[in-house]
Amino acid sequence: MLEELTSGKIRVIDLGYAINDKLVRWPGDEKVFEAKVNASVHFQPGKTTVDEIPVKQLFGPAVVLDVRADGAKDADYQLPGARVKEWEKRHGRIPEGAIVLLRTGWSARWPDAGKYRNQDAQGRMHFPGFSVDAAKLLIERKVSGLGSDSMSVDCGASADFAVHHLALGAGLYHLENLADLSALPETGAFLVVAPIKLEGGSGGPVRVFALLP
Repeated sequence: MLEELTSGKIRVIDLGYAINDKLVRWPGDEKVFEAKVNASVHFQPGKTTVDEIPVKQLFGPAVVLDVRADGAKDADYQLPGARVKEWEKRHGRIPEGAIVLLRTGWSARWPDAGKYRNQDAQGRMHFPGFSVDAAKLLIERKVSGLGSDSMSVDCGASADFAVHHLALGAGLYHLENLADLSALPETGAFLVVAPIKLEGGSGGPVRVFALLP
């Protein structure tokens, strides 16, 4: 692989945004949110912190679930478990250690905070996310992490962050605010996840690279 990387046979795609004053903030939070990682402790006290995420979980095959058309019709769309099974009918069973990415198309709205957060008159955000039943199925598949090109792996309108509680509680990590995923195939890419090694941290900035043959 090293020879293929240096020769240019493998293409490397940066899935993060530069840190600057244009980063979109979570409503009511002064912290900026570039591409970021959430460790288990983010929602589950006593669980794995960012610096404790096993290194082997930071490398893995990418599984891309495309919901751009669904999100365009319904901004509150939640990917059902049935769509995961449809993916497996086309490509085979999701491998253990995979990193599953939800391609919502929301990165096209970056860095326009109004369009990206897509808040209604009550301040509730609207963007697609994973459903609880999809998260349960992916946990059964023993994937390493879930990611999205939006602000959260839960849909924007979520009030209880059920996917966060479920997946983080099972030892997965989350990748949020990923940049344009359009170049990634549904299968075949390999991801390198490089979070800042913040001792005791529940989350933080992350560099994510996709390697494409």
